[in-house]
Amino acid sequence: MAIPTVEINDDAVRIIDQTLLPGEFSIKDISTREEMWEAIKKLRVRGAPAIGVAAAGAVAVEINRSPAADTATLLEELEETVDYLATSRPTAVNLFWALERMKDTGRAHRDSPPGEVKKILLAEARVILAEDRAMGRALGEAGADLIPDGSGVLTHCNAGSLATAGFGSALSVIYVAWERGKRFRVFADETRPLLQGARLTAWELQREGVDVTLICDNMAAWLMKRGEIDLVITGADRVAANGDGANKIGTYGVALLARAHGIPFYMAWPSSTLDLSLATGEEIPIEERGAEEITVIGGKRLAPEGVKTLSPAFDVTPHELIAAHVTERGVIRPPFKENLVQFAR
Repeated sequence: MAIPTVEINDDAVRIIDQTLLPGEFSIKDISTREEMWEAIKKLRVRGAPAIGVAAAGAVAVEINRSPAADTATLLEELEETVDYLATSRPTAVNLFWALERMKDTGRAHRDSPPGEVKKILLAEARVILAEDRAMGRALGEAGADLIPDGSGVLTHCNAGSLATAGFGSALSVIYVAWERGKRFRVFADETRPLLQGARLTAWELQREGVDVTLICDNMAAWLMKRGEIDLVITGADRVAANGDGANKIGTYGVALLARAHGIPFYMAWPSSTLDLSLATGEEIPIEERGAEEITVIGGKRLAPEGVKTLSPAFDVTPHELIAAHVTERGVIRPPFKENLVQFAR
C-alpha cells in the first residue's frame, strides 16, 4: 500500500490535493514556496510526516530556481525560505525537523559552488522522502503484532499513506497486519470538524480492501461498551519527552474512553515526530483554525452567522493513557521518559 502523496521533481513538488478527496483525485504541482505555504495551511497536503517531506521538497525546488550567483546569497535565500515555510502550521514537529535538516545541509556545503549546493539540496529532500517511506513500512512491521486476528480496531483522523510520503503510521500497522493474513474490522470515526476519517481514512482502507466501517465520533463509547472495539491506534503530530502525544482534536477523548473500557490505546509515529526539547505535552503549541471549519461543511452553512467558535486543531493525550508508542525501531512501552531517551540515541 503506497499512495504517492508527495513526489519531488526538479521544478515542482507534486501532491494529491486532499481537500478534494474522496470525490476527486487531483494531482497538484507546487512550484513556489508561496504555493507550498498555502497548500500546507489549507490542508491540501496534511499529516505531520507528509508536510515535513513536502516542505523539504519546496525548499529544494525554490532554491533550485534561484538566480543567485554565489553560495552566500543562495544560503541567505535558503534561510528565508525555511523561515517562511515554518510559519505555515505550528503543531507538527516534523515540519520544523525537515526544514532544519535542509538548512543544516546547505550550511554544511557553504564552500561549494551554487550549482552544486542546489543539487545537494534536491538530493537531501529526496532522501527525506525515501526515509519517510521506509520508516512507514518499518513502523507497520513493528506494530502489526498488536492487532489480534478477529479484533475490532478504532482509528481517529487519518494516519495513512495520505498523511505521509507513502505508507502511513497508524494505518501502516493495519496494512501490514492485513497483509500478513490477519482479518479484523477497522472502525474509522469521522473526525470532526474536517472529516479526515470519513473522507480520507475510509477512502484509503476501502481502496485497499481492508474491512472498514465508518462511524460518527460520538459512537465510539457505545461500541466499546458492546465489546466491538479491542484496541485504538492513532498517529501523532508531536510527542514530548515524557510520552505525551499531540494528535488531531478528539484523540484525547478517545483515549479516555479506551481507558474507561479497559482497551489499549496506541500512538504510531516515525522518529521525526519525537521532540525531546519539550518536557511534557503542556509545552506543545496547539494550532487554532478558522471558524468556517466548524460552521460550514461542503459549502453549506450549519451554524448561525456571527456565532462564537473555538477551533483547536489538536489536543494532547497524557502519557498515562497510552499503552505504547509504535515506531520504526520498535514498540516503546512505559516508562516513557526513560525509554524515549534510549530510543533517540
